[in-house]
Amino acid sequence: MRADDIVPVHVADVTYPAGHPLAGTTGPVMVFVVKHEQGLLLVDTGFTEGHAWIDEHYQPVTRPIKVALFAARIDADAIGMVVNTHMHFDHAGQNAEYPEIPIVIQDAEYDLVWDDSYTVREWIDFEDANYLRVHGDTELADGLRVIATPGHTPGHQSVLVDTEDGLVVIAGQAAQDPKDFATRQGDPSIERLKSLNAERIHFSHSRGVLTRTPRA
Repeated sequence: MRADDIVPVHVADVTYPAGHPLAGTTGPVMVFVVKHEQGLLLVDTGFTEGHAWIDEHYQPVTRPIKVALFAARIDADAIGMVVNTHMHFDHAGQNAEYPEIPIVIQDAEYDLVWDDSYTVREWIDFEDANYLRVHGDTELADGLRVIATPGHTPGHQSVLVDTEDGLVVIAGQAAQDPKDFATRQGDPSIERLKSLNAERIHFSHSRGVLTRTPRA
């Protein structure tokens, strides 16, 4: 597996509302497909339109997850596992497109999601939902693991993929974008991810990719 076998897919755009640090700006929502030798892994599922409060405050422009994956030349029906970095509406909003498929989530996150103020419950609570709850760092397959990176939410997790080109990290929303990741100080989860010296780091709300600076 090469680093390019981790495929970013742009599934939505949102305009951040008043009170958000990025208020008034528009940003992407990304999901990721890992083309692992044991099958396709999808990291996050984006979200959809039609929720009155979200539509009013975030002005989303979204695509159905399977349409977006097929457009990226990925067989959306061949996904064998899903990882939710966390369960906010823009990361787990189309989980229902994958009934019965294992959806990996941290215990610490799962315990929070049933509060109606946390996410859109009807988007995550569906028939044949198959949430696979893990506790902390967990190997999912050879060279593929999740690690706990709490901060954005108490149960946030990131995905680590070992490739022939080096380690690739899908940081989720542990940081907003490469600049936030590079400049933020004192965040234990960010410091942990930095210490991995990854070849590439992807982010859920940026099309930018942070690449490792070669040592002299």
